[in-house]
Amino acid sequence: MEKFFKLKENGTNTKTELLAGLTTFMTMAYILAVNPDILKASGMDPQAILIATALSAFLGTLFMALLANYPFALAPGLGLNAYFAYTVCGDMGYSWKVALFAVFIEGIIFIVLSLTNVREAIFDAIPTNLKTAVSVGIGLFVAFIGLQDAKLVVDGSTLVTLRSFGERTPETVGAVLAIIGVLITSLLMIRGVKGNILLGIVITWILGIMCELSNIYIPNPEAGMYSVIPSKFISLDFSALSQTFAGCFDGDTLGSIKIFDFIVIMFSFLFVDLFDTLGTLIGVSAKADMLDENGKLPKIRGALLADAMATTVGAVLGTSTTTTFVESAAGVTAGGRTGLTAIVTALLFLLSTIFSPLFLTIPSFAIAPALIVVGFFMMGNVTKLDFSDVSEAIPCFLCMVVMPLTYSISDGIAAGIISWTVLNVFSGNTKGKKISVLMYVLTVLFVLKYILL
Repeated sequence: MEKFFKLKENGTNTKTELLAGLTTFMTMAYILAVNPDILKASGMDPQAILIATALSAFLGTLFMALLANYPFALAPGLGLNAYFAYTVCGDMGYSWKVALFAVFIEGIIFIVLSLTNVREAIFDAIPTNLKTAVSVGIGLFVAFIGLQDAKLVVDGSTLVTLRSFGERTPETVGAVLAIIGVLITSLLMIRGVKGNILLGIVITWILGIMCELSNIYIPNPEAGMYSVIPSKFISLDFSALSQTFAGCFDGDTLGSIKIFDFIVIMFSFLFVDLFDTLGTLIGVSAKADMLDENGKLPKIRGALLADAMATTVGAVLGTSTTTTFVESAAGVTAGGRTGLTAIVTALLFLLSTIFSPLFLTIPSFAIAPALIVVGFFMMGNVTKLDFSDVSEAIPCFLCMVVMPLTYSISDGIAAGIISWTVLNVFSGNTKGKKISVLMYVLTVLFVLKYILL
Protein backbone atom coordinates (compact mmCIF):
# COMPACT_ATOMS: atom_id res chain seq x y z
CA MET A 1 0.00 0.00 0.00
CA GLU A 2 2.88 2.35 0.78
CA LYS A 3 4.41 1.73 -2.64
CA PHE A 4 1.16 2.22 -4.57
CA PHE A 5 -0.56 4.99 -2.58
CA LYS A 6 2.61 6.77 -1.31
CA LEU A 7 1.18 7.28 2.17
CA LYS A 8 4.28 8.79 3.83
CA GLU A 9 4.85 11.12 0.90
CA ASN A 10 1.32 12.44 1.36
CA GLY A 11 1.67 12.79 5.14
CA THR A 12 -0.78 10.08 6.12
CA ASN A 13 -0.95 6.46 7.31
CA THR A 14 -3.12 3.39 6.86
CA LYS A 15 -5.23 3.95 9.99
CA THR A 16 -6.02 7.55 9.05
CA GLU A 17 -6.92 6.54 5.49
CA LEU A 18 -9.23 3.77 6.71
CA LEU A 19 -11.07 6.12 9.06
CA ALA A 20 -11.27 8.80 6.37
CA GLY A 21 -12.74 6.35 3.86
CA LEU A 22 -15.32 5.19 6.37
CA THR A 23 -16.16 8.80 7.24
CA THR A 24 -16.66 9.73 3.58
CA PHE A 25 -18.94 6.74 3.10
CA MET A 26 -21.03 7.55 6.16
CA THR A 27 -21.62 11.11 4.95
CA MET A 28 -22.52 9.87 1.46
CA ALA A 29 -24.64 6.85 2.40
CA TYR A 30 -27.79 8.96 2.22
CA ILE A 31 -27.57 8.85 -1.59
CA LEU A 32 -28.54 5.17 -1.39
CA ALA A 33 -31.93 6.29 -0.12
CA VAL A 34 -32.31 9.65 -1.84
CA ASN A 35 -31.42 8.61 -5.39
CA PRO A 36 -34.03 5.81 -5.65
CA ASP A 37 -36.63 8.11 -4.08
CA ILE A 38 -36.06 10.75 -6.78
CA LEU A 39 -35.49 8.53 -9.81
CA LYS A 40 -38.53 6.35 -9.14
CA ALA A 41 -40.59 9.29 -10.46
CA SER A 42 -39.20 8.39 -13.89
CA GLY A 43 -40.86 4.97 -13.73
CA MET A 44 -37.76 2.98 -12.76
CA ASP A 45 -37.79 0.26 -10.11
CA PRO A 46 -36.50 1.65 -6.76
CA GLN A 47 -34.65 -1.54 -5.80
CA ALA A 48 -32.90 -1.57 -9.17
CA ILE A 49 -31.94 2.08 -8.72
CA LEU A 50 -30.50 1.38 -5.26
CA ILE A 51 -28.31 -1.44 -6.56
CA ALA A 52 -27.22 0.63 -9.58
CA THR A 53 -26.46 3.56 -7.27
CA ALA A 54 -24.22 1.45 -5.03
CA LEU A 55 -22.41 -0.25 -7.91
CA SER A 56 -21.81 2.98 -9.84
CA ALA A 57 -20.45 4.59 -6.66
CA PHE A 58 -18.18 1.57 -6.11
CA LEU A 59 -16.79 1.57 -9.65
CA GLY A 60 -16.48 5.36 -9.95
CA THR A 61 -14.66 5.71 -6.64
CA LEU A 62 -12.41 2.77 -7.55
CA PHE A 63 -11.54 4.51 -10.83
CA MET A 64 -10.62 7.64 -8.86
CA ALA A 65 -8.29 5.69 -6.57
CA LEU A 66 -6.53 3.80 -9.37
CA LEU A 67 -6.29 6.57 -11.97
CA ALA A 68 -5.51 9.58 -9.74
CA ASN A 69 -4.67 8.31 -6.22
CA TYR A 70 -7.00 10.91 -4.73
CA PRO A 71 -9.35 10.51 -1.72
CA PHE A 72 -12.42 11.62 -3.68
CA ALA A 73 -15.57 9.53 -3.85
CA LEU A 74 -18.18 9.41 -6.60
CA ALA A 75 -21.89 8.62 -6.69
CA PRO A 76 -25.00 9.69 -8.65
CA GLY A 77 -25.24 13.45 -8.16
CA LEU A 78 -28.08 15.38 -6.59
CA GLY A 79 -29.67 17.95 -8.88
CA LEU A 80 -28.89 15.99 -12.02
CA ASN A 81 -31.10 13.13 -10.82
CA ALA A 82 -33.95 15.62 -10.28
CA TYR A 83 -33.45 16.99 -13.82
CA PHE A 84 -33.46 13.38 -15.07
CA ALA A 85 -36.71 12.43 -13.32
CA TYR A 86 -38.79 15.61 -13.24
CA THR A 87 -37.71 17.43 -16.42
CA VAL A 88 -36.64 14.83 -18.99
CA CYS A 89 -39.04 12.08 -17.92
CA GLY A 90 -41.68 14.39 -16.45
CA ASP A 91 -42.13 17.69 -18.30
CA MET A 92 -40.62 16.47 -21.59
CA GLY A 93 -42.36 13.10 -21.39
CA TYR A 94 -39.44 10.91 -22.42
CA SER A 95 -38.81 7.37 -21.19
CA TRP A 96 -36.14 6.82 -18.54
CA LYS A 97 -34.31 4.78 -21.19
CA VAL A 98 -33.92 7.90 -23.33
CA ALA A 99 -32.64 9.84 -20.33
CA LEU A 100 -30.12 7.08 -19.56
CA PHE A 101 -28.95 7.13 -23.18
CA ALA A 102 -28.36 10.89 -22.93
CA VAL A 103 -26.30 10.32 -19.78
CA PHE A 104 -24.34 7.57 -21.56
CA ILE A 105 -23.51 9.84 -24.53
CA GLU A 106 -22.57 12.63 -22.11
CA GLY A 107 -20.13 10.25 -20.43
CA ILE A 108 -18.55 9.27 -23.75
CA ILE A 109 -18.07 12.95 -24.66
CA PHE A 110 -16.54 13.57 -21.22
CA ILE A 111 -14.06 10.74 -21.76
CA VAL A 112 -12.96 12.32 -25.05
CA LEU A 113 -12.70 15.78 -23.46
CA SER A 114 -10.66 14.37 -20.57
CA LEU A 115 -8.22 12.63 -22.91
CA THR A 116 -7.77 15.78 -24.98
CA ASN A 117 -7.03 18.05 -21.98
CA VAL A 118 -10.06 20.30 -22.62
CA ARG A 119 -11.45 19.80 -19.11
CA GLU A 120 -7.98 20.27 -17.62
CA ALA A 121 -7.55 23.50 -19.58
CA ILE A 122 -10.90 24.74 -18.24
CA PHE A 123 -9.81 23.94 -14.69
CA ASP A 124 -6.47 25.73 -15.09
CA ALA A 125 -8.12 28.79 -16.70
CA ILE A 126 -10.08 29.64 -13.53
CA PRO A 127 -8.23 32.30 -11.46
CA THR A 128 -6.79 31.17 -8.12
CA ASN A 129 -9.04 33.49 -6.08
CA LEU A 130 -12.12 32.07 -7.77
CA LYS A 131 -10.92 28.55 -6.99
CA THR A 132 -10.69 29.51 -3.32
CA ALA A 133 -14.13 31.12 -3.47
CA VAL A 134 -15.53 27.91 -4.92
CA SER A 135 -14.17 26.02 -1.91
CA VAL A 136 -15.84 28.46 0.48
CA GLY A 137 -19.09 28.38 -1.49
CA ILE A 138 -19.16 24.60 -1.42
CA GLY A 139 -18.63 24.75 2.33
CA LEU A 140 -21.67 27.00 2.71
CA PHE A 141 -23.61 24.72 0.36
CA VAL A 142 -22.70 21.58 2.32
CA ALA A 143 -23.63 23.23 5.62
CA PHE A 144 -26.95 24.37 4.15
CA ILE A 145 -27.70 20.79 3.03
CA GLY A 146 -26.91 19.63 6.56
CA LEU A 147 -29.22 22.21 8.12
CA GLN A 148 -32.02 21.12 5.80
CA ASP A 149 -31.41 17.41 6.38
CA ALA A 150 -31.61 18.06 10.10
CA LYS A 151 -34.93 19.86 9.59
CA LEU A 152 -33.39 22.87 11.37
CA VAL A 153 -33.96 25.09 8.33
CA VAL A 154 -37.42 24.81 6.77
CA ASP A 155 -39.65 26.63 4.30
CA GLY A 156 -41.18 29.86 5.54
CA SER A 157 -42.53 33.27 4.57
CA THR A 158 -38.92 34.40 4.14
CA LEU A 159 -38.18 31.39 1.84
CA VAL A 160 -36.20 29.69 4.63
CA THR A 161 -36.56 30.01 8.37
CA LEU A 162 -35.55 28.31 11.61
CA ARG A 163 -37.77 25.46 12.77
CA SER A 164 -40.20 26.21 15.60
CA PHE A 165 -39.47 24.13 18.70
CA GLY A 166 -42.84 24.82 20.31
CA GLU A 167 -44.24 21.29 19.95
CA ARG A 168 -42.74 17.84 20.08
CA THR A 169 -42.79 16.26 16.65
CA PRO A 170 -40.39 13.73 15.07
CA GLU A 171 -38.88 16.58 13.04
CA THR A 172 -38.33 18.68 16.17
CA VAL A 173 -36.71 15.79 18.04
CA GLY A 174 -34.48 15.10 15.04
CA ALA A 175 -33.50 18.78 14.85
CA VAL A 176 -32.56 18.82 18.54
CA LEU A 177 -30.51 15.65 18.12
CA ALA A 178 -28.74 17.23 15.15
CA ILE A 179 -27.81 20.26 17.28
CA ILE A 180 -26.48 17.91 19.96
CA GLY A 181 -24.60 16.03 17.24
CA VAL A 182 -22.91 19.23 16.05
CA LEU A 183 -21.83 20.04 19.60
CA ILE A 184 -20.56 16.50 20.21
CA THR A 185 -18.61 16.45 16.93
CA SER A 186 -17.15 19.89 17.68
CA LEU A 187 -16.08 18.83 21.18
CA LEU A 188 -14.41 15.71 19.78
CA MET A 189 -12.52 17.92 17.32
CA ILE A 190 -11.46 20.34 20.06
CA ARG A 191 -10.19 17.38 22.10
CA GLY A 192 -8.27 16.11 19.08
CA VAL A 193 -10.07 12.75 18.95
CA LYS A 194 -9.25 10.79 15.79
CA GLY A 195 -12.21 9.92 13.61
CA ASN A 196 -14.26 12.64 15.31
CA ILE A 197 -16.68 13.15 12.40
CA LEU A 198 -17.47 9.44 12.16
CA LEU A 199 -17.84 9.19 15.94
CA GLY A 200 -20.20 12.17 15.87
CA ILE A 201 -22.43 10.37 13.35
CA VAL A 202 -22.48 7.13 15.34
CA ILE A 203 -23.11 8.81 18.72
CA THR A 204 -25.95 10.91 17.29
CA TRP A 205 -27.47 7.77 15.73
CA ILE A 206 -27.25 5.93 19.07
CA LEU A 207 -28.96 8.87 20.80
CA GLY A 208 -31.71 8.63 18.18
CA ILE A 209 -32.15 4.93 18.89
CA MET A 210 -32.41 5.66 22.62
CA CYS A 211 -35.02 8.36 21.94
CA GLU A 212 -37.09 5.98 19.82
CA LEU A 213 -36.91 3.21 22.43
CA SER A 214 -38.14 5.68 25.08
CA ASN A 215 -40.89 7.04 22.77
CA ILE A 216 -39.35 10.50 22.70
CA TYR A 217 -38.81 10.09 18.97
CA ILE A 218 -41.85 8.58 17.24
CA PRO A 219 -41.29 7.75 13.55
CA ASN A 220 -43.59 9.39 11.01
CA PRO A 221 -42.90 8.13 7.45
CA GLU A 222 -45.30 10.68 5.94
CA ALA A 223 -43.04 13.45 7.26
CA GLY A 224 -39.91 11.64 6.10
CA MET A 225 -38.96 10.64 9.66
CA TYR A 226 -38.36 6.89 9.70
CA SER A 227 -37.39 4.41 12.39
CA VAL A 228 -33.72 4.63 13.32
CA ILE A 229 -33.67 1.08 14.73
CA PRO A 230 -32.49 -1.50 12.16
CA SER A 231 -35.17 -4.12 11.47
CA LYS A 232 -33.25 -5.94 8.75
CA PHE A 233 -29.53 -6.17 8.23
CA ILE A 234 -28.92 -7.80 4.86
CA SER A 235 -30.56 -8.40 1.49
CA LEU A 236 -29.13 -10.81 -1.10
CA ASP A 237 -31.68 -10.23 -3.83
CA PHE A 238 -29.99 -8.48 -6.79
CA SER A 239 -32.38 -9.61 -9.52
CA ALA A 240 -34.03 -6.18 -9.73
CA LEU A 241 -30.95 -4.76 -11.48
CA SER A 242 -31.94 -6.63 -14.64
CA GLN A 243 -34.81 -4.17 -15.06
CA THR A 244 -32.48 -1.22 -15.69
CA PHE A 245 -29.17 -2.79 -16.81
CA ALA A 246 -28.35 -1.73 -20.40
CA GLY A 247 -31.76 -0.06 -20.66
CA CYS A 248 -30.04 2.91 -22.32
CA PHE A 249 -29.54 0.77 -25.44
CA ASP A 250 -33.21 -0.11 -26.00
CA GLY A 251 -33.65 0.40 -29.75
CA ASP A 252 -37.44 0.75 -29.83
CA THR A 253 -37.42 3.52 -27.24
CA LEU A 254 -34.48 5.39 -28.76
CA GLY A 255 -36.25 5.49 -32.09
CA SER A 256 -38.75 7.98 -30.66
CA ILE A 257 -36.10 10.60 -29.83
CA LYS A 258 -36.40 14.06 -31.39
CA ILE A 259 -32.85 15.02 -32.30
CA PHE A 260 -33.05 18.67 -31.14
CA ASP A 261 -34.62 17.68 -27.81
CA PHE A 262 -31.94 15.05 -27.32
CA ILE A 263 -29.14 17.55 -27.97
CA VAL A 264 -30.65 19.92 -25.40
CA ILE A 265 -31.03 17.10 -22.85
CA MET A 266 -27.51 15.78 -23.40
CA PHE A 267 -25.97 19.27 -23.35
CA SER A 268 -27.74 20.08 -20.08
CA PHE A 269 -26.35 16.95 -18.42
CA LEU A 270 -22.92 17.71 -19.89
CA PHE A 271 -22.85 21.34 -18.85
CA VAL A 272 -23.98 20.88 -15.25
CA ASP A 273 -21.82 17.80 -14.68
CA LEU A 274 -18.72 19.56 -16.04
CA PHE A 275 -18.85 22.47 -13.63
CA ASP A 276 -20.17 20.53 -10.66
CA THR A 277 -17.21 18.17 -11.05
CA LEU A 278 -14.67 20.94 -11.52
CA GLY A 279 -16.16 22.89 -8.63
CA THR A 280 -16.01 19.91 -6.30
CA LEU A 281 -12.46 19.00 -7.32
CA ILE A 282 -11.32 22.59 -6.83
CA GLY A 283 -13.06 23.01 -3.50
CA VAL A 284 -12.07 19.72 -1.89
CA SER A 285 -8.51 19.88 -3.29
CA ALA A 286 -8.05 23.37 -1.84
CA LYS A 287 -9.21 22.12 1.54
CA ALA A 288 -6.69 19.26 1.42
CA ASP A 289 -3.86 21.57 0.22
CA MET A 290 -3.48 19.45 -2.92
CA LEU A 291 -3.23 22.41 -5.31
CA ASP A 292 0.29 23.38 -6.39
CA GLU A 293 1.86 26.84 -6.13
CA ASN A 294 0.02 27.89 -9.29
CA GLY A 295 -3.35 26.80 -7.93
CA LYS A 296 -3.47 23.74 -10.20
CA LEU A 297 -4.38 20.17 -9.27
CA PRO A 298 -1.70 17.63 -10.22
CA LYS A 299 -2.96 14.47 -11.94
CA ILE A 300 -6.27 16.16 -12.69
CA ARG A 301 -6.53 14.24 -15.97
CA GLY A 302 -6.85 10.97 -14.06
CA ALA A 303 -9.48 12.46 -11.75
CA LEU A 304 -11.52 13.83 -14.64
CA LEU A 305 -11.22 10.58 -16.60
CA ALA A 306 -12.42 8.63 -13.57
CA ASP A 307 -15.45 10.91 -13.31
CA ALA A 308 -16.24 10.51 -17.01
CA MET A 309 -15.91 6.72 -16.91
CA ALA A 310 -18.13 6.56 -13.83
CA THR A 311 -20.88 8.49 -15.63
CA THR A 312 -20.76 6.10 -18.60
CA VAL A 313 -20.78 2.95 -16.48
CA GLY A 314 -23.52 4.35 -14.25
CA ALA A 315 -25.77 4.94 -17.25
CA VAL A 316 -25.34 1.31 -18.31
CA LEU A 317 -26.17 0.09 -14.80
CA GLY A 318 -29.26 2.30 -14.63
CA THR A 319 -28.69 5.56 -12.79
CA SER A 320 -28.32 9.27 -13.55
CA THR A 321 -24.97 11.07 -13.86
CA THR A 322 -22.29 9.79 -11.47
CA THR A 323 -20.02 12.57 -10.30
CA THR A 324 -17.41 13.50 -7.69
CA PHE A 325 -19.17 14.19 -4.39
CA VAL A 326 -18.78 17.28 -2.24
CA GLU A 327 -19.02 15.01 0.80
CA SER A 328 -15.52 13.79 -0.07
CA ALA A 329 -14.53 16.80 2.02
CA ALA A 330 -15.61 14.86 5.12
CA GLY A 331 -12.91 12.24 4.51
CA VAL A 332 -10.36 14.92 3.65
CA THR A 333 -11.15 16.72 6.89
CA ALA A 334 -10.67 13.40 8.72
CA GLY A 335 -7.16 13.18 7.24
CA GLY A 336 -7.65 11.28 3.96
CA ARG A 337 -5.03 12.20 1.37
CA THR A 338 -4.65 9.26 -1.03
CA GLY A 339 -6.55 6.75 -3.11
CA LEU A 340 -6.58 4.36 -0.15
CA THR A 341 -9.35 6.52 1.32
CA ALA A 342 -11.27 6.14 -1.94
CA ILE A 343 -10.68 2.36 -2.00
CA VAL A 344 -12.22 2.04 1.46
CA THR A 345 -15.23 4.14 0.45
CA ALA A 346 -15.62 2.13 -2.76
CA LEU A 347 -15.58 -1.21 -0.94
CA LEU A 348 -18.15 0.04 1.56
CA PHE A 349 -20.44 1.02 -1.32
CA LEU A 350 -20.00 -2.48 -2.73
CA LEU A 351 -20.82 -3.98 0.67
CA SER A 352 -23.83 -1.71 0.92
CA THR A 353 -25.51 -3.75 -1.82
CA ILE A 354 -25.74 -6.49 0.83
CA PHE A 355 -26.09 -4.41 4.00
CA SER A 356 -28.17 -1.63 2.51
CA PRO A 357 -31.07 -2.10 5.02
CA LEU A 358 -28.65 -1.35 7.87
CA PHE A 359 -26.91 1.63 6.26
CA LEU A 360 -30.18 3.17 5.13
CA THR A 361 -31.42 3.17 8.72
CA ILE A 362 -28.92 5.90 9.65
CA PRO A 363 -31.15 8.98 9.95
CA SER A 364 -30.44 12.24 8.17
CA PHE A 365 -30.27 14.08 11.50
CA ALA A 366 -27.24 11.91 12.42
CA ILE A 367 -25.43 12.67 9.16
CA ALA A 368 -26.33 16.37 9.17
CA PRO A 369 -23.84 17.34 11.95
CA ALA A 370 -20.97 15.99 9.82
CA LEU A 371 -22.06 18.08 6.86
CA ILE A 372 -22.41 21.22 8.99
CA VAL A 373 -18.97 20.80 10.58
CA VAL A 374 -17.34 20.02 7.22
CA GLY A 375 -18.94 23.20 5.86
CA PHE A 376 -17.34 25.13 8.70
CA PHE A 377 -13.88 23.81 7.88
CA MET A 378 -14.22 24.56 4.17
CA MET A 379 -15.40 28.05 5.05
CA GLY A 380 -11.97 28.61 6.61
CA ASN A 381 -10.46 29.14 3.17
CA VAL A 382 -12.11 32.57 3.05
CA THR A 383 -9.06 33.92 4.91
CA LYS A 384 -6.98 33.27 1.77
CA LEU A 385 -9.00 35.74 -0.30
CA ASP A 386 -7.67 39.23 -1.00
CA PHE A 387 -10.60 41.58 -0.38
CA SER A 388 -8.49 44.67 -1.08
CA ASP A 389 -8.87 44.07 -4.84
CA VAL A 390 -12.58 44.71 -5.49
CA SER A 391 -12.39 43.30 -9.02
CA GLU A 392 -11.41 39.97 -7.42
CA ALA A 393 -13.44 40.18 -4.21
CA ILE A 394 -16.89 40.87 -5.67
CA PRO A 395 -16.85 37.90 -8.10
CA CYS A 396 -15.63 35.69 -5.26
CA PHE A 397 -18.41 36.96 -3.01
CA LEU A 398 -21.04 36.30 -5.69
CA CYS A 399 -19.64 32.83 -6.29
CA MET A 400 -19.81 32.02 -2.57
CA VAL A 401 -23.35 33.23 -1.89
CA VAL A 402 -24.99 32.05 -5.12
CA MET A 403 -24.10 28.38 -4.54
CA PRO A 404 -26.18 27.79 -1.40
CA LEU A 405 -28.91 30.28 -2.32
CA THR A 406 -29.54 28.68 -5.73
CA TYR A 407 -28.73 25.16 -4.50
CA SER A 408 -26.31 24.80 -7.39
CA ILE A 409 -22.52 24.61 -7.54
CA SER A 410 -22.52 25.28 -11.28
CA ASP A 411 -24.64 28.45 -10.90
CA GLY A 412 -22.21 29.72 -8.28
CA ILE A 413 -19.28 29.13 -10.61
CA ALA A 414 -21.18 30.85 -13.42
CA ALA A 415 -21.82 33.93 -11.28
CA GLY A 416 -18.15 34.09 -10.33
CA ILE A 417 -16.80 33.64 -13.86
CA ILE A 418 -19.20 36.04 -15.57
CA SER A 419 -18.74 38.80 -13.00
CA TRP A 420 -14.93 38.31 -12.85
CA THR A 421 -14.54 38.64 -16.62
CA VAL A 422 -16.93 41.58 -16.96
CA LEU A 423 -15.44 43.55 -14.05
CA ASN A 424 -11.84 43.01 -15.11
CA VAL A 425 -12.52 43.85 -18.75
CA PHE A 426 -14.58 47.00 -18.18
CA SER A 427 -12.43 48.27 -15.31
CA GLY A 428 -9.37 48.22 -17.59
CA ASN A 429 -7.56 45.46 -15.72
CA THR A 430 -6.88 43.36 -18.80
CA LYS A 431 -3.33 44.67 -18.98
CA GLY A 432 -2.52 44.01 -15.35
CA LYS A 433 -4.09 40.54 -15.36
CA LYS A 434 -3.78 37.80 -17.86
CA ILE A 435 -7.33 36.83 -18.80
CA SER A 436 -7.23 33.55 -20.67
CA VAL A 437 -9.15 32.94 -23.87
CA LEU A 438 -11.00 30.16 -22.08
CA MET A 439 -12.31 32.61 -19.48
CA TYR A 440 -13.86 34.65 -22.28
CA VAL A 441 -15.28 31.49 -23.85
CA LEU A 442 -16.68 30.26 -20.53
CA THR A 443 -18.27 33.64 -19.88
CA VAL A 444 -20.01 33.61 -23.26
CA LEU A 445 -21.14 30.00 -22.83
CA PHE A 446 -22.57 30.69 -19.38
CA VAL A 447 -24.46 33.72 -20.65
CA LEU A 448 -25.83 31.71 -23.59
CA LYS A 449 -26.83 28.93 -21.21
CA TYR A 450 -29.10 31.26 -19.24
CA ILE A 451 -30.51 32.81 -22.39
CA LEU A 452 -31.18 29.66 -24.38
CA LEU A 453 -31.74 26.89 -21.81
